[in-house]
Parts: sequence; C-alpha cells; structure tokens
Amino acid sequence: MSLDKIQQLKKLLDASHYILVVFSHEQDTDSVASALAWKKFLEKKHKQTDVVCFGFTNHHHLRFLSGAEKIKPALSHLQKFTIKVDISNTKIDSLSYNIKDNWLSIHLNPKQGTITKDNLRTAQSSYKYDLIITINTPDLESLGEIFSNNTDLFYRLPVINIDHDLNNENYGALNFIELPAASSSENIYKIFKKIDETAIDQDICTMLLTGIITQTRSFKTANITPFTLNIASELMTAGARREEIIKNLYYNRSIPSLKIWGQALTHLQNDPAIALVWTSITRDELARSLATPRELSEVIDELIINSPQAKIILLLYEKEDGFINGILACEEPYDALDLLSRFEATGNKKRAYFALEKKSLSEAQAEILRQIRQKIKHL
Repeated sequence: MSLDKIQQLKKLLDASHYILVVFSHEQDTDSVASALAWKKFLEKKHKQTDVVCFGFTNHHHLRFLSGAEKIKPALSHLQKFTIKVDISNTKIDSLSYNIKDNWLSIHLNPKQGTITKDNLRTAQSSYKYDLIITINTPDLESLGEIFSNNTDLFYRLPVINIDHDLNNENYGALNFIELPAASSSENIYKIFKKIDETAIDQDICTMLLTGIITQTRSFKTANITPFTLNIASELMTAGARREEIIKNLYYNRSIPSLKIWGQALTHLQNDPAIALVWTSITRDELARSLATPRELSEVIDELIINSPQAKIILLLYEKEDGFINGILACEEPYDALDLLSRFEATGNKKRAYFALEKKSLSEAQAEILRQIRQKIKHL
C-alpha cells in the first residue's frame, strides 16, 4: 500500500462532505462490519455518511455492532428537481396535483390571466453525495439495483474500491485490493492507521475484528497470514470486545436458525473422494422453520466450520414459487462460479448463488452434483 495512494485518499476525504459507503448485495459479515467501521471513522472526522446495501436486512446476530440498524436497503433522495414559476404578473389562486399512469400532473390555477411555458423554469440539483466507497464488491454490477438504477451516480463521482479478492475489476479512482489479506477488515485497519490512528476507537476495533473472525471462520481457514494474526492482536489490545463478538456470532442463534440447521444435518451427505459435502431442505421444512435467506446462508457457514475436510459445500432448498435455489461455497483450488457455469450463477469464486425451475428437489440435486463432478474430472 503506497503512501502516495493514502495521500490521494486523504485528499478525497478532506474534500468530501457527504460520503456513500456501499457493498455487495450478498451482505457477508465482513462487508457489514467494514462498512460500519468506515461510517464510525468518517463521522469522527465530521463527515456525513450513509451505508447502503441493496435489500439489506439487519440480522439478529449483527445487532451488537453500533449503527447496524441504520444501514439502508436502497438509495433515496439523491437529487432535487425544482420547477419554478414566474408569478410577478400572474398570481396563483390554488395549486393541486395528481398521479395517473405513472405521470405526475401539477395544476396551477391563476387568479387572473394565464400561465404559459414561458413562465416556467426547471432546475436539477447536484447529487447529495460527493464520494463513494465500495467494500467487497468485485464489480459494480454486484451492487444490484444500487448501481443499475443509479449508474450516472457511479460514473460522475470518484469511487474508492476496497477488497481482498484477486477477481476485483479495479474499477475505482483508487483501488485498495490488498493481497493476501484474509478480509477487507484487516485492509481497512491498515488504511485507518495511516490516515489517523487516534480515530480508531473500541467500537471500530470491535467491528474490524468481527470481520476478521467471520472471514477466517474463527482463524480456521487456510488464508490466514502472520499479518492477520498480528492485526487481530493489535485490535484486541486496542479494545476490541472479542467475547461480545463470539457470543453474538456463535452463541446467539435464533430459533429459526437452529431449526433449519437441524434439518440440514438430517439430510447431510458427503463424497470424500472430491471433498464435497451437500444437503437439501424441502419446502415444508423451510416453511416450518420460518428461516430467512440469512439463516440459510448461516447453514453454509456452519458446514464450513464443522467440515474442515470439505472443499466444496452445497445447499439446496425448495421454494414455494417452484424454484430450487442453491448456494455453493468453495475453497481453493475450486471456483464456485466455474463449477456452476451452466446455471447462470451469481456471486464469486468463493460463494455462488443459483436457481433452477421446473425440477423437483431430487432432480435438481442430481443435476448439480453431476455437473460438479464432471467439472472436477476435467480440471
């Protein structure tokens, strides 16, 4: 990480007044914790900051992180559009409006005379944000509707791109793609230290340690480096509340989470020859458990932690709309998107999401397993 890049970042931050922090709609804990750390850090520097993630829902196990309840699921009020009317010669008696067929009609009734188009002016304000920070977002499309509905915003404003994934497209005005960092949280800690170490308080340390712990599965994954351990040590020395993190992440499961975990264990199967573990959940089991997509994602996390021999973990679940949805998590040397190349999967090489229609759960499972085995055979 060059000092020149940090100086450029400082310059952008100093010149900014309202900063937007966004991350991929996959909503992994490292992204949530990193984004909240940025918000707290920037607010201590007297910068107004919004954290936005498409479709975000505040999960119970992350509510201990300060500010998590303020993460927004969509962008709003980006600009003001003003209609001005010259009433120096024609006074207005009444004003009304109505909406029909997605058209807004504004009705002006003058006291006397007429109002023509020559009396009208329009004005459009600039965007309320002046800087964007993206976290764990390999490409802008990964932001979902945050990007697709506001592409002009991302092309007009400078973007600070922070990630720890080799597949990142380096789309930012400044790119902090730190390798071989195990998480973006440790990358951000190094950035904060270079900008202003005195602004790193206990809450920020707790957020960043949360990201590191979840991304390394409590320091069990193969991507841990001595730098990761050293940063974790520094964060705890500086006041990170490790016991609070562990309690909320691993000992504070919701009832739906426990129910769906039990169902997943009931159907668990494995193929040790290719280090593959898979399970499936029926529509009735999903309905009875009241599990959300987040709890389903937690099933994958639990399988990763409790199946250290597995390199590929597959979860399939049946939805009421007739679709079979799936999550595939992989560790090196496997690539989740490559293994699922036939199924228009989204995500990244570590975790991919897909859906199949017009198939039973057993048919979908057989097709996916066949595809994975064929791909591995040709590697």
